[in-house]
Amino acid sequence: MQRIVLLLTALAAVAAAPAFSESQPNVVVFLTDDQGWGDLSLHGNTDLSTPHIDSLARDGAQFERFYVCPVCSPTRAEFLTGRYYQRGGVYSTSAGGERLDLDEGTIAEAFRAAGYATGAFGKWHNGTQYPYHPNARGFEEFYGFCSGHWGHYFSPMLERNGEIVTGEGYVVDDFTTKAIDFIGENRERPFFAYLPYNTPHSPMQVPDEYWDEFREKEITMHNREVKRELDLHKRAALAMCENIDDNVGRVLAALDEWGLSDNTIVLFFHDNGPNGYRWNGGMKGRKGSTDEGGIRSPLLVRWPAGIEAGIRVEVLGSAIDLLPTLLEMTGVERADGGPLDGVSLASALRGEANPELHERHVFSSWKNKFTVRTPRFRLDNEGRLFDLTTDPGQRTNVDKQFPEVHARLQKELAAYREEMIAELGTDERPFVIAHPDSEITWIPARDGIASGGITRSNKFPNDSFFENWTSIEDTITWEADVASGGTYEAEIYYTCPKGSEGSVIELRFGNSAVQTTIAEPHDPPLQGGAEDRFERVESYVKEFRPLKMGTIELEEGAGTLTLRALSKPGPEVMDFRLLVLRRVR
Repeated sequence: MQRIVLLLTALAAVAAAPAFSESQPNVVVFLTDDQGWGDLSLHGNTDLSTPHIDSLARDGAQFERFYVCPVCSPTRAEFLTGRYYQRGGVYSTSAGGERLDLDEGTIAEAFRAAGYATGAFGKWHNGTQYPYHPNARGFEEFYGFCSGHWGHYFSPMLERNGEIVTGEGYVVDDFTTKAIDFIGENRERPFFAYLPYNTPHSPMQVPDEYWDEFREKEITMHNREVKRELDLHKRAALAMCENIDDNVGRVLAALDEWGLSDNTIVLFFHDNGPNGYRWNGGMKGRKGSTDEGGIRSPLLVRWPAGIEAGIRVEVLGSAIDLLPTLLEMTGVERADGGPLDGVSLASALRGEANPELHERHVFSSWKNKFTVRTPRFRLDNEGRLFDLTTDPGQRTNVDKQFPEVHARLQKELAAYREEMIAELGTDERPFVIAHPDSEITWIPARDGIASGGITRSNKFPNDSFFENWTSIEDTITWEADVASGGTYEAEIYYTCPKGSEGSVIELRFGNSAVQTTIAEPHDPPLQGGAEDRFERVESYVKEFRPLKMGTIELEEGAGTLTLRALSKPGPEVMDFRLLVLRRVR
């Protein structure tokens, strides 16, 4: 194992500080989806039990004030790059706005270049098609889904390195099993394993053994806005959090079994605040909010070889700090990319005093909502000032008591807002298809534009499909950029009721086209409703059938990819979920 080489920054003029470890540590990162700060027994929630996650704080370090973004894809982008998500072109959670710009270096690229095995298992949410795909951003192994949410959690359609596969059981259990397999296969070399779980994000589905515990359990912990609580949603979320804890425990047990625990950095955090009104320590706000309740996350870091047990870190931390922190702790050099916004928190984990960290300000934003946090105050999106040392629930505006602080933070926040708006700019990126480094391209309904009477199965595009295709005048199109010309086999995933079979459909790009006939009906029922513990807002899904269309010649360059019907003998053409292109030559 190669020896650690610490990255020394200006504030590490503590050059005499001891290295964390004598050998290259492994890294395991857990990132959960829509889990609130209050969804851990560690933080005082007595309605659930999370002993395995809690153990990370007992055996390592616990950050008292750590902040992420208000929603999913921005937090993931900041973790991957150490930079504000706007710099990476992320501005939405779907339809292309979740993609991370290609000039952003990622944490996985850095670890892979340093000789680590790299794998991601779960929800990616920073781009689907190459070169935005996780396999193109430093992860040798990817198992999961790239979209912002998924419509079914029990043995659904997933992917493994671009290939469509059927999941094995409950998704979080499945992701964990694949991650444990990856760790076992690479235990003789350093590894970087990223587990971005997709729960407790809705749909609210959880195995019976967890649901049975919470279905009729007396709930004693409540949100400050108790009348806005949705009882079944809350119970399902707590059950899903206990499932997460058991899966964290499975990984920790595997590390113990293989003798890897002592020199493996295990990091656990959430991507935003809770996705519903439930107990959250009395904080204001939930997912989507830039108040404390929407952006405060736990950050737990365990590394027995390098971090003393039971450390409580008081300095402010942010998702942008995780890349520089892990790189310093492992001695890994950073990949290419712009100047970092984050700072290393390694000195705080060593228990060292660092005045620069103690005085820092943390900025957060989403959808024209901006806020700044200092060690004492928060200036919120409406210009109100809160003293969080005496008012952690943000109930009393103190701008009149602290006019100088208020004025200074307003000025800082205005400068941050102006810079981030300018950084984001306008998205003019086409959907890249047929990339030379990828044999397979997924082109989902999520990214398409329907014309005429075709409708989307749900207003949230991520795991939706197109339906109500009743006219041959209607089309589905994608503004695309063919990165590598050649011959590609086209395959669609469709459903079609009996009596509507026989439609002839065409896929066209420029002067090239391929046609096929939907010869067989396939009309499965909608999935998800029977497993939902609380009625969903997202689309239900179906078991779509693959149909090979034949081959199409694609010329390199930009254009419109069009799916249309040339004839329609029945009342409708089909429901459409996915187009897959596979390079033939």
